[in-house]
Amino acid sequence: MPPNFLTSVSSHADHAVSRLRSTRLAASSKPYVARGSGGGRCAGCRLIASHCICALRPAVPTRAGVCLIMGDIEALKPSNTGWLIADVVADTWAFGWSRTAVDPALVALLADPQWQPYVVFPAEYASPQRVVADLHAATGNAADASGKRPLFVLLDGTWAEARKMFRKSPYLDSLPVLSLHPEQVSGYRLRRSAHQHHFCTSEVAALCLALAGETRAADALAAWLDVFSAHYLSVKRHQPLDRESEAHQRLRALGLTPLGSALPPAAPATAATAASPDNSLPQESSPECLPAPPSVPCPPTPP
Repeated sequence: MPPNFLTSVSSHADHAVSRLRSTRLAASSKPYVARGSGGGRCAGCRLIASHCICALRPAVPTRAGVCLIMGDIEALKPSNTGWLIADVVADTWAFGWSRTAVDPALVALLADPQWQPYVVFPAEYASPQRVVADLHAATGNAADASGKRPLFVLLDGTWAEARKMFRKSPYLDSLPVLSLHPEQVSGYRLRRSAHQHHFCTSEVAALCLALAGETRAADALAAWLDVFSAHYLSVKRHQPLDRESEAHQRLRALGLTPLGSALPPAAPATAATAASPDNSLPQESSPECLPAPPSVPCPPTPP
């Protein structure tokens, strides 16, 4: 993996998750054909051009960072929410997980003295001495005194993949485990889950940011997820898009995105997904896409 993977990039179309996606695509023996890939899919937000949300993207400076360790094809999925974290949190890194090898850049990041890493995972899967319920419980005030910044290590994949990553990644064994106990149930709607207490990666990151005192960033990420979900599901379910929804208004109220960034009404779109019969990358049918509105240019789709 190239050395610049250790440097997070805040550019909208070129952040850590988008670079990992490009690397994974280059390594594949078969193409990954996602919804809207017929020339009308925005490379910045992964939505079809008529539903692009690039103009609404919030930008919030944060002291905390996020390290995403991602399952094999997680970065390729249009519904992946790790991408949204990298949109909002400039200091985001993304690495593909492998049981037999570890990226040296990941090891270097976890050992970087400016960061205090926390593996975010349920307490019942870790030894009691590793588990902390808040950031100060890990080292008392030592991290604050040394000026270390919190780095939240999130295992991004299906629940089965995340448990496997946690069990079979020896380089994580020495790190404190941050166990979250949110009172609310997950509002994630893009994929099905059998458990309401299972949160998507973006929701977990927002909870971590709030715990670190980064309330503004946590609110921005939560609103960004809701806006993305509304646009994504509008296409998937062939429903009209309400650009004045509660989620859109909540995002604008944060004052982190231009007030005049509302887009024209979206046209209906179709979307269907076909499961891959083998272990190759899944193939998804492409809906008919409208060109991007001229007032809101989309980043070019990389080859």
